[in-house]
This record gives sequence, structure tokens and C-alpha cells, in this order.
Amino acid sequence: MYFRQLFDHQSFTYTYLCADVGSKEAIIIDPVLEKVERDLALISELGFQLKYIFDTHVHADHVTGAGHLRSQTKAKSVVSQIAQVECVDIAAQEGDVFHFGPYGLKVISTPGHTDGCLSYVVSGDDINTYAFTGDTLLIRGCGRTDFQGGNSAQLFTSIRDKLFQLPDDTILCPGHDYRGHTRSSIGEEKRLNPRVGMHQSLETFQDIMANLNLADPKMMDVAVPANLGCGLKH
Repeated sequence: MYFRQLFDHQSFTYTYLCADVGSKEAIIIDPVLEKVERDLALISELGFQLKYIFDTHVHADHVTGAGHLRSQTKAKSVVSQIAQVECVDIAAQEGDVFHFGPYGLKVISTPGHTDGCLSYVVSGDDINTYAFTGDTLLIRGCGRTDFQGGNSAQLFTSIRDKLFQLPDDTILCPGHDYRGHTRSSIGEEKRLNPRVGMHQSLETFQDIMANLNLADPKMMDVAVPANLGCGLKH
């Protein structure tokens, strides 16, 4: 499987391009509006055909490139059913499976950062399993829970009862990183994540999350309504 991790320096967002080199079918996860031309150029250079565009949730820190990518490639856009994004092509829910070439992408509902967060698990016979977790599970951290229907107990359950049930060697691909890390694994985060690792209790986790005292994302007032319009209204 072709795998490429791309980065937006303004929002510290990772975008992921995955493809089957045989059939040339490709998917992209969490595209950023300002990077659409970069992503289109890469897809064209490699001779891929974009089949699906996935957003892990309605982002508050950047505008999605989904709508513009869809208009130029005819790929189908995918967002959580719970997010109620009316312009999306496919409103996904837990258990849905999407295919590109021989690879399958399974949808896992992982609310807590927002009530409509999804994680995407990609697997195939010839690759390690990849988990694209958006803001739900980060490298040595997790997403905040203080807006957009966030709930710390729900986030704890999503990580412990769903993501941490994946094989330990599952490659963790988060939606952001602010310290220069690129990838981790489920096993690593179970052992070493200071917020939600297996050594941590729900009560301590809730206390940590209640006392983060973070400022609102700078783009929130623009990004949320724009992303409810597939990135085309802003």
C-alpha cells in the first residue's frame, strides 16, 4: 500500500494519502483547504484516482478541503452521520467498510472530542493495520473535550474500549502533532500516554481534561460553519 503523511504548518494537521498501487484507487483523510492544490498535484503525479475523501470529524482548527477535492476528482466525501453535514456524499456510521483496491477501511465511532468523531482502521493482507484517529487519540495525548459536544468520560471509553482493543502493533496516525512526532502505535500509547494510558484511571483523566484551560482554536468561528458546508462556505 502506498502511504504518505502530509502536513499543514498553520494548523499542525496531518493529512493522509493511501492508495493501492495496482488498481490506482486512492483515499485521502483530513484534507486541509489551503493544501488542496498540493494534494491534487501529488495524486496526479502518482497516477492515482481518488475514490473517497474522509474527514474524522467537523474540525474547529482548519477548513476541510473535501468539497474542493470532490469537485475536481468526483471522489465521494465521507463524514459521520452524527455530524449532520448535509452536503456530504456518505454519512458514515460504526461498522461501515470502504474499499480501495484490496484494502478495507473500517469505520469506528469514537466520540468524546466531538460527538461525531470517527476513527478509520485500514487493513489488508500485506500491510500492518493503520488507525487514523483524528483528534481522538494523539501521540502521548488526546483531543480536548470542552466544546462541540465533547465529553471526557465518553472520550476515555472510546479510546480504552475501542482503539486500545486494536492489536498493539497497529500504526497510530493522529490528526495533529505539536511536538514533531509523526507516528506511534497502539501498544506504545497504552503504555506511555500520560493522559489515557492503561495506568490511568477515569477519574484522573477527567480531572486532567477539566483543568487544561486551553484557549479556543483561532479558526473555530470560521472553520466549524465552513466544515458543515464541506469546506465550500466560509
